[in-house]
Amino acid sequence: MKPAAAVSPSWLREGAGGVSLAVAVTPRASRTELAGVADGRLRVRVAAPPVEGAANEELVRFLAKALGLPRAAVTVSAGASARRKTVVVRGVPAAAVRRLQPG
Repeated sequence: MKPAAAVSPSWLREGAGGVSLAVAVTPRASRTELAGVADGRLRVRVAAPPVEGAANEELVRFLAKALGLPRAAVTVSAGASARRKTVVVRGVPAAAVRRLQPG
């Protein structure tokens, strides 16, 4: 019997050269942290305000650090001015990103 293949969470999509994450960001939190999964998106609270890209920078910094990657490997590809974003992480397999999911 074959072992069951790992099923990717709904917020994670594997693509060529990396993965994309569906993220819901809450700016101006007391600290930057993962806050679970809701509506098919990884929820991240960031301590920065949504002014002049500060929240996006904090999101990129946090995800890069959590995955042990340089900041240049993480980019906000869609939703830069919205709370619902798509983040692309290059050079990492989906299995390594799956560990971000709380619980």
